[in-house]
Amino acid sequence: MTTNDLITVDESNLTFHLHNQTTSYVLGVETGAILTHLYFGSRIKQYHGERRYPRIDRGFSGNLPESLDRTYSKDDLPQEYSGNNTGDYRQPAAIIRAENGARTTDFRYQSYRIMAGKPDLVGLPQTYVEMADEAQTLLVTLVDATLAVQLELAYTIYRDRPVVTRSAKFINQGSQPVTLEKAASMSLDLPSQPLDAISLPGSYARERQVTRQALQRGVTQFESRRGASSHQMNPFVALADPMTTEMHGAVMGALLLYSGNHQISLERDQIEQTRLTIGINAYNFTWQLAPKAQFQTPEVALVYTTTGLNGMSQTYHQLLRERVARSRYKQADRPILINNWEATYFDFDATKIQAILDAAAPLGIEMFVLDDGWFGHRNDDNSSLGDWTVNTHKLPAGLADIAKRTHAKGLRFGLWFEPENISEDSELFQQHPEWVLGVPNRGRTLSRNEYVLDFSQPAVVDNLYQQMTAVLDTVPIDYIKWDMNRNLTEVYSNATPAERQGEVSHRYILGVYDLIERLTTRYPQILFEGCSGGGGRFDAGVMYYMPQSWPSDNNDPIERLKIQYGTSLVYPISAITAHVGTSPDELLGRQTSMAMRGAVAMSGTLGYELDASKLSVADRQAVSEQIAFYKQHRQLIQYGTFYRLESPFAGNTVAWVFVSPDQTEVLLFTFVILGQVQPAPHITKLAGLNPAKTYRDETTQQVYGGDELMQVGVYDTPIQTQDFTAKIRYFKAE
Repeated sequence: MTTNDLITVDESNLTFHLHNQTTSYVLGVETGAILTHLYFGSRIKQYHGERRYPRIDRGFSGNLPESLDRTYSKDDLPQEYSGNNTGDYRQPAAIIRAENGARTTDFRYQSYRIMAGKPDLVGLPQTYVEMADEAQTLLVTLVDATLAVQLELAYTIYRDRPVVTRSAKFINQGSQPVTLEKAASMSLDLPSQPLDAISLPGSYARERQVTRQALQRGVTQFESRRGASSHQMNPFVALADPMTTEMHGAVMGALLLYSGNHQISLERDQIEQTRLTIGINAYNFTWQLAPKAQFQTPEVALVYTTTGLNGMSQTYHQLLRERVARSRYKQADRPILINNWEATYFDFDATKIQAILDAAAPLGIEMFVLDDGWFGHRNDDNSSLGDWTVNTHKLPAGLADIAKRTHAKGLRFGLWFEPENISEDSELFQQHPEWVLGVPNRGRTLSRNEYVLDFSQPAVVDNLYQQMTAVLDTVPIDYIKWDMNRNLTEVYSNATPAERQGEVSHRYILGVYDLIERLTTRYPQILFEGCSGGGGRFDAGVMYYMPQSWPSDNNDPIERLKIQYGTSLVYPISAITAHVGTSPDELLGRQTSMAMRGAVAMSGTLGYELDASKLSVADRQAVSEQIAFYKQHRQLIQYGTFYRLESPFAGNTVAWVFVSPDQTEVLLFTFVILGQVQPAPHITKLAGLNPAKTYRDETTQQVYGGDELMQVGVYDTPIQTQDFTAKIRYFKAE
């Protein structure tokens, strides 16, 4: 028995036990050197071999080539990483095409090693450690002897987090190239048990809508084929006991740290075991692996908890804030900004901007962001993407003048870019049409009247880097909003050989990561915010480079309740920017009060998307009060412990609460969507408080016990009979 403090290896039985104070993950080597999954769940002190798989002849389930044992088959064996076309008929984790065209993959155990900390995934977003002793990594090497391909599986367990990360690396040890046709980051076989799958599907302006479904026989699949993680399906899934709630029960989360095409497959097999496979989407994917070359998959962060969905979420919130985000702003107060987009759209000049600045500064706003239209000759969305030089017709004194005006008002200055896309009406397109994704002799699909630059080409990335640094080196900029307003089509690169065109989608994302890495390294003082037509690329991969993202173009507060609720299932509040928009809402046309819009926006990283110079006296007063209140409670909201209490997907009342780490401050938000005639009194029960403490409502001065607030709850008074109302209550421990 070899024992490290986080990883124990039983050499005689070849089992590996990753463990900390809350979690255990056990894997082993079965007959035929097959790496098998044994257990993932609450901590156990020691594994004694009980999960050695029972032998039974399943019928029509083939056996190992070297064995006559009909009771032992890959077809029902719980595995750690499944091959292809060798007797396991379930979804494979890897498909590799050999030179002769065969697609048979059979990985067998070879060796292991343990390292302190965790290995670096070059060129990819990832979780990290700040001290080597906060995590340990088990590296298990498997080999397909026929293909001469080595597979290294990495398992990292954190000391103080219920988190295990997994990834896979393929190494061609042979003399002939092979082609990866599928290369999942992980595969995991779970024993027969009832499970609900919780996912975050959506659409443009309705991102991350929580969906829960009981797993049935067959394959359930969540994926994006759009070249981005997408509005339509976030790269996350949770598997929960059917009785699991927000507050109680077992749940396992799986989050892919990747921003491109992804695929999550859940297969319920013939004996109701469940296989989870997650990684880069196999759709239109191939990767030619030359002799001695390597291919590293993106990482998956697994979380297991018995404290319900809130417990899972809080683990992800801390992990993403503390060990994924790297910006100096990852734990800093995020500024309250105003963006000129809904105030001016493309129609602005220095005078209009000055009016916004003059109105915004006295309200307490901390940053002004100049959105689309400042570059090239852009007056609508039909031109100039790709030409990142100032539009001197609109801004004859240049961006430096706008920055100077902004800073003179005591505000920070932010700027919008859309680096990945290009207009046909641009100098860059005329000079380099070969830099645009597109198939020869075919038309290109237009979306928002723009095309996509081929970021799989290093020359394209270099050009954008040079253009952007020319701006950032000469203008004092504090913030960048990085937008991407369309998905990929005609994914073909003029710089890539025909046999390697299946690599373009992944190489595109690697190019995006490369550009952001270079810019964030060169300008660590700039706060970067991700955006993709709203929440079309709101994922942990982006958060590695940019600590916050725009979750949706939809500012309607009623729609935002669902969007922000769903987003919080995985992503921390500090990462979720939320703006007070206009009323009627720009997209939906719904009229809501400033109080309702403000309460929803204050539940994230607060900002404003309106013309401050046109606010009524009453709205100016309301905004000023919102900002003052938010500044007072900003640390609690952005970095406190967040609990979802009542879901907008389940009823007419929505509630969530922020609790300080020391449990002395509590901020409760409640929302009523539709008023009712003769409404029943509604009780909200809080969570996360210290039951032994007493808490004072700072508005009413009423004192409550922590146990009372959590068990008895509070009435939402006065009872609301109007539509779209919000209430905020602040409690402080005495």
